[in-house]
Amino acid sequence: MKILGPFKWLYQWLTKKALIPHIVTIVVSLFALIGLTFTVVFIAMQYGLLNVRGSSTARNISLGVVPQTAITSTCIAVHGTTPKTCDWSATAEWSVLYSALTKDSDVLDKVSGQTGVSGRMIASAVVPEQLRYFTSNRESFKKYFEPLKILSSLSKFSLGVSGIKQDTAVQIEQYANNPNSPFYPGPDIAPLLAYPVGVDHDTELYNRLTDAHDHYYSYLYTAAFIKEIQAQWSKAGYDATNRPDVVDTLFNIGFGVSHPNANPKVAGSTITLGGRDYAFGELGTLFYQSDQLLDILPR
Repeated sequence: MKILGPFKWLYQWLTKKALIPHIVTIVVSLFALIGLTFTVVFIAMQYGLLNVRGSSTARNISLGVVPQTAITSTCIAVHGTTPKTCDWSATAEWSVLYSALTKDSDVLDKVSGQTGVSGRMIASAVVPEQLRYFTSNRESFKKYFEPLKILSSLSKFSLGVSGIKQDTAVQIEQYANNPNSPFYPGPDIAPLLAYPVGVDHDTELYNRLTDAHDHYYSYLYTAAFIKEIQAQWSKAGYDATNRPDVVDTLFNIGFGVSHPNANPKVAGSTITLGGRDYAFGELGTLFYQSDQLLDILPR
């Protein structure tokens, strides 16, 4: 091998010191270690070994009734100065969401009529997802969503106004078409989710869930998920028709951890709002129990 230019002396020195074989060994070993690391991480992800457990609020363990949590409608002043802690319903984020859901009341009514899931139950799954997005994307909230009083439409991994992942939407469709599934919600849901002949499934599904101007499909898939969870629990002997603690928690953490039982726990991702921490399922339940939007979204 011919070495030219300023690198000739370096090559000669390395050869003299017999370092090249060692350097090659080190480089090969380094790449092997990187490959092993990626392989281990991939396997761990496939088996859920890296999943983070959702928070669980011990005081909200349900013993057969929907958990009740006292709420206030105004901010709580701390140290007698500017309020540091607010109830969820007294925050700017909720004010925006209140207006946005009011605009969508007709769509929620339509989906409720088609699926049999109350508009309030559907909204109870949307509320924590939207509030979580608003609090974690403050700049977007202040510049865009707060002035316009509209819902955010997620479009990276979680899609639409309710944050449904595309693979979860596919599961919803599969269960709706499988009478042998414990999640089968009856024959009425599948036709609502059906596709026109000849369309590309994945593209159409993505477009359905990310339409920022029409939230119909976001609400429809949310309602279908709820209907399927309620079907599974009903078949196991538990009525989850009016159980936002059950459906909202599972909406956040998925079908795979739905195990019907008499003592479900309110859990899910932690959402910090108004200086307080809420579990996803807890925040959805608090909305459902409250008087907020009760005139347009009755229980």
